[in-house]
Amino acid sequence: QVQLVESGGGLVQAGGSLRLSCGASGRTFSSYAMGWFRQAPGKERDFVAAISRISYSASTTNYADSVKGRFTISRDNTKNTVYLQMNSLKPEDTAVYYCAAGVLSTNNWVYWGQGTQVTVSS
Repeated sequence: QVQLVESGGGLVQAGGSLRLSCGASGRTFSSYAMGWFRQAPGKERDFVAAISRISYSASTTNYADSVKGRFTISRDNTKNTVYLQMNSLKPEDTAVYYCAAGVLSTNNWVYWGQGTQVTVSS
C-alpha cells in the first residue's frame, strides 16, 4: 500500500514557476514508476509526465507534448518524493494536479494522491 500526498500548488501569473511535490508513505516507493496527471474543469484527466523506477542509477522520463521543455519530473528515493518543476506556466496549465504510482510499461497507475490545485492567471 502506498499513500500519496501532493503539495506546492497555488496561484501564479503566466510565465511564472511552481514546483509540486508528492510524498509517499510505505517502503516500496522505489519499486514504482511515478507520474503526474492533471484535470481541468469539465475535462478528462490527462497525462503530464512520468518517471521510471531507478535502474542501474538511472531513470527514464516522458512528457506530454504540451509540457515538453517547460516541465521537469524528478524523484528522490531517499525522501520518498517525486517532484514536478513547472516553468513558463500558461493559463491552459490551470488544473488539479495528481501524482500516481504504478507500472510504467503497462500504463497501470495503482495509487493516486488527492490532488493539488494549480491556477495560472493571464
